[in-house]
Amino acid sequence: MFKILVVEDDREINRTVCSFLLQNGFEAVGCHDANEAFDAMYGGTLFDLIISDIMMPNMDGFELTRKLREQNSSLPIWGLTANAQANEREKGLSCGMNLCLFKPLTLDV
Repeated sequence: MFKILVVEDDREINRTVCSFLLQNGFEAVGCHDANEAFDAMYGGTLFDLIISDIMMPNMDGFELTRKLREQNSSLPIWGLTANAQANEREKGLSCGMNLCLFKPLTLDV
């Protein structure tokens, strides 16, 4: 089964995204910040994709991506941001994200 790590500091959105993914045949694990994401990543579970909010407390999604890229250059990482500006997408891609999506997400995305 395709395993997705969802890193989002807003727990309600995290639960919604995870529920949607689970309903569509994926295994989703939700994390509330970068520290939880590292625990999940290095706790033995192998993920196929990480979906990370960009604006999180303590460590943002850009820094999380940079640190994950030091360990794994091939794992797909998608960023999520409510800041719908082209430079946010460019910053995400330049730090190693494979895709940067704007919130709110819609089903067609």
